[in-house]
Order: sequence, then C-alpha cells, then structure tokens
Amino acid sequence: MTQTCVLVVDDEPIGRETLAENLTEDGYAVVEAESGEAAWRLIDATPERFDAILLDRMMPDMDGIEILRRVKMRPDMMHVPVIMQTGMTADSDVLEGLRAGAYYYLTKPFSADTLLAIVSAATRDYRGHRELEAEVQRQSSTLSCLQQARFLFRSPDEARNLAALAAKAAPDPGRVVLGLSELMLNAVEHGNLGIGYAEKTRLIDAGCLHDEIARLLLSSELGLRQAELLIERTPDELVFIIRDQGQGFDWQAYLEMSPERAFDTHGRGIAMSRMISFDSLEYLGRGNEVKAVIRLS
Repeated sequence: MTQTCVLVVDDEPIGRETLAENLTEDGYAVVEAESGEAAWRLIDATPERFDAILLDRMMPDMDGIEILRRVKMRPDMMHVPVIMQTGMTADSDVLEGLRAGAYYYLTKPFSADTLLAIVSAATRDYRGHRELEAEVQRQSSTLSCLQQARFLFRSPDEARNLAALAAKAAPDPGRVVLGLSELMLNAVEHGNLGIGYAEKTRLIDAGCLHDEIARLLLSSELGLRQAELLIERTPDELVFIIRDQGQGFDWQAYLEMSPERAFDTHGRGIAMSRMISFDSLEYLGRGNEVKAVIRLS
C-alpha cells in the first residue's frame, strides 16, 4: 500500500524537522520545503504526489495564503487538503484562510497528538473523496436521461455507493459526488442514528466511530430507520432531496465554514457541499430534509 505523502512547508528548520519527525513516526511519507517558493516548485512539478499540505501561515518570500490560493486554482489540486499552522487565531485571520480553501487548522503551539489527529482527519477525508471519484468512474451507467427517481438507504456504505450512482445524473458527476455523499452520510450518522456533533468528536478521537455506527445499525430501533433520496430533473434544474427519520438539527450554523470549527477533526461537510458541489442548498422543516440544486441552464 502506498504511503500517504504530506508536504511540510515551514521556514523554521527546527519546527519543520519536528513536524516531519512526528509524521514519519506515525507512518507518513514526508517531503519538506523550507520556503513558499520551494514548496510551489515541488507542487508544480509533481502535483499528484501529495495527499495533504501542512503549511505555515507566515513565511518571508511567499506566505501560506498565497500558496493556498495557487493550489486551489489548479483543478488537479483543488481537493488536496491544506492544513494551515498559525499563531494568528483571530476570527478574521481564520476566515481569510477558510475562504481561500484551508479547511483544517493547527494553532501554535500544538502537541504531536493534535498534529496527528488533524492530519489523519484531512487525509481520511481526501482518501474518501478519491474513492468516491473512482467509484463514479466505475459506474458504467449514465443517468442523464433520468427524470424522477426514489431510493432508500440505511448504512454509510449504501450512502456512498448510492451517491456515486446518483451523481451520474449530473453534468459533472465528479463535482456532485462529494456533496451528495456528505449529505447522505449526515442523514445516516447524525439523522437516523442520532450521533451528535460532540459525540462524533469523542468517537473519532477514541478511534471507534465505525464500531459505534455498526452497533447502532444492529439496534432494534435506530437500525431499522431508512433515509430517502429523491431526484427530479426539470428543464432548468436537477434537484436532489435527502430526508432522514431523525429529530433534525440547528442547521444554520453549518452552512458556512466556521472559525470555531476550523480546528476540529470534522464538521465541514455541509459547508463544503454548498460551496463546491451545488448551486444552492437549503434545509427544510426541522432540519431532517435538505434540498440541493444544480442549475442546468
């Protein structure tokens, strides 16, 4: 199995070496860059090499924000996670990075455990996205002629597989599949199984989220719940409606990237779906139903 490769960019030798050592000990392949210019040369030469970029915000020649913007402008790099390490924690500074595409943050000083938790979350999310894109490519069917459809799903695996299939109804399946998958996984995990934000954080930190989901899926009450995906095509729009049997949630706080959640290991899916995958996204009722729209004309 190929090692996950992280590009570490920091102009301070001791800090860079410490980061590289911690990551190497945890099984990552590490490439080091001592400046923004050096990092960009590496990225530009071999963009497919990196699974994550760990980037210092403040550097003398080319700062982290400039590198981040360049990375996100490349179609072949736009989904590679950029982790910003910074001492600048004011909301305005964090928002600048979030809006430029840095969805993961580390506040200096940070422990090795915190470093590894954030890098693990970022690379896990990226690996999941690549697997979804590969599944879309494997799906031989095309749903471009589909007018209406209704699907039921119960588990995370069913959600991912169905997202890859349903994305084929869109003009750009690769763009849509990430958002569909995130919304459908939310319907299972947070909606039907009732795993709250704080509880998910605890389960991820303990390394037992998948075990807890498997346990809940076997329960006589929650395990019987199903989520629903509706697809409808009009001349102007492709509409996806995802509905679960949960109690709903306070969705307003999750539509935008939040400085408060930038340092968490999860909680980005809805905002990323809204920004990347769909032209509009709105929650209905108590929050157990979401409508995502792609404009066709």
